Amino acid sequence: MNANVGSTDRALRILAGCLLILLALLNVIGPWGWIGLLPIATGTLRFCPAYTILGLRTCPMENKGDHA
Repeated sequence: MNANVGSTDRALRILAGCLLILLALLNVIGPWGWIGLLPIATGTLRFCPAYTILGLRTCPMENKGDHA
């Protein structure tokens, strides 16, 4: 599982997930707010399965063979 979620994307996912869960706990948006666990998980693990399917990545590529 290679990381495909960059730093800014990661922070926004975790923030949005926390906000959704907070709104669910406050009964503002109902139980659907618990879907916020998904962006928290993808942000924490730095891996998004949807990005893999769509061929996207927001983190920089690593140079594995470049030892300059």
